[in-house]
Amino acid sequence: MDLGIVNIATTSTGNRAAGRGLNRHRKRQLELRCKLQAKGTQSAKRRLKHRGRKESRHAANINHIISKTIVTTAERTGRGIALEDLTGIRDRVRLRKDQRTPLHSWSFHQLGQFIAYKAKRAGVPLVHVDPAYTSQQCSDCGHIDRKNRVDQATFACRACGVMMHADDNASHNLDRKGEVVWTAGRESRVPATP
Repeated sequence: MDLGIVNIATTSTGNRAAGRGLNRHRKRQLELRCKLQAKGTQSAKRRLKHRGRKESRHAANINHIISKTIVTTAERTGRGIALEDLTGIRDRVRLRKDQRTPLHSWSFHQLGQFIAYKAKRAGVPLVHVDPAYTSQQCSDCGHIDRKNRVDQATFACRACGVMMHADDNASHNLDRKGEVVWTAGRESRVPATP
């Protein structure tokens, strides 16, 4: 399963959870926060706290819906879930100023936790895999090149000429990596739920 900001989650079975609605909601909340912060009154500060809690509840609800869909699909089809291990991504990447807010408000860790506990409850196998080069590698021929990723949504292999949605390509690569990890017999690194 490929995680992202534009498409929150893309599975190798073709299920894609678009993040357009959530990103639009966050942008609207950011505009309202800017207005309240400029006001600076006591009631504005109270409203800011209320808005922050409301936004986090909305994002958590979206993550619950997405995780439930993914786990029930995996349970129904008898497949496992390979989730990319994105720990430390905020420290590794350097972004322009206008890209920082979407990255830091991206709740991939929360989505991963929701998927983990729901997968454990449903008995669906879950492994975490290294996401290195999954968006640059062709899922058909295995060729890795930075130029394969034309833009955010388009993947075009320079070697074999295959064209597909970039998130679908990455999800197929993660599926293959998850299969390798699972057959190697490694334990899932999912923390035990209390």
